[in-house]
Amino acid sequence: METNATHETPLLLRAEEAARLLSVGRSTVFKLLASGKLPTVKIGRAVRVRRVDVEAWAARQAGEPVVPSGGRAT
Repeated sequence: METNATHETPLLLRAEEAARLLSVGRSTVFKLLASGKLPTVKIGRAVRVRRVDVEAWAARQAGEPVVPSGGRAT
């Protein structure tokens, strides 16, 4: 039996996955990461971006209020 968890986006994304989620090119994501507009998480030599940070960035770009996990809009 398959669960919905297997179809969910992972908590931490590679640049390629973040690009797919945002419908932009990988180079655009690398520019966002290099500029600090998307914060990174380093695990050893691997660099990842949190899914919630990608979603929050997209919401800010759309002019929507960003609701952190605490529940209040910023």
